[in-house]
Amino acid sequence: MSDTEAATPVSDQIGAVIPYLRRYARALTGSQTSGDTFAAATLEAVLADRSALEGADVKTGLFRILYGIWASAGAPVEEGEQGAKAKAQRHLAKLTSNSREALLLYTIEGFTYSDIGTIMSTDATEAEELVAVARREMADSVTGSVMIIEDEAIIAMDIESIVADMGHRVTGIARTRDEAVELARADVPDLILADIQLADNSSGIDAVNDILTELGIRPVIFITAFPERLLTGDKPEPAFLISKPYTEDQVISAVSQAMFFSSTETLHS
Repeated sequence: MSDTEAATPVSDQIGAVIPYLRRYARALTGSQTSGDTFAAATLEAVLADRSALEGADVKTGLFRILYGIWASAGAPVEEGEQGAKAKAQRHLAKLTSNSREALLLYTIEGFTYSDIGTIMSTDATEAEELVAVARREMADSVTGSVMIIEDEAIIAMDIESIVADMGHRVTGIARTRDEAVELARADVPDLILADIQLADNSSGIDAVNDILTELGIRPVIFITAFPERLLTGDKPEPAFLISKPYTEDQVISAVSQAMFFSSTETLHS
């Protein structure tokens, strides 16, 4: 534990971690409601026995408890009996056990392999191998068309390059809300990757809402420098959220998982 952590009350440290704990829980379960239930159970476990956090820093300890509760419940993921959800479940069944969970911890939540070993009750070497397996299996499972909503040209080009190198087709790049809606109408995407603040001060969130209302639900990945603003619990929240500045690994992981678990009937498997 760092000097800063030692000087900060545990309750404050827990409060700071909660938005990310909920994000991980939602990604594990495929459902905001189910994810929040597991996050709440984690906090209840800590309230009942603070010693459950011993042996790790507060963040790692909380994720370890969450993972343990979820795994002991049978590692449930929201199931769908038909359509896109059924396809996602078929993809899920083909994954190596524990690999997706390790990938989330490494690329989205930023844990080290050693931390992942602590959370998942394994070692760093096994954690690293699980991450590598997940990335290979997810990237090879699903390809589709991706629309980018981003007003910064360099970032947009970088994201486009990453997505294209993964084998996906980029339908185009939009810089404003209106451009995004027109682009989506012209070439309906399987996945939307959107910034929040756009060139004309319009909102990427509003652009996405317009598109989903008009063209139907499809996976979305938001990019923002302030992820906490979208993880408030006050309204439906994105399951896939990348913090700026992002890394290539984060984009690859989020795109793979969004395609994999929220795949639509138009995706090619």
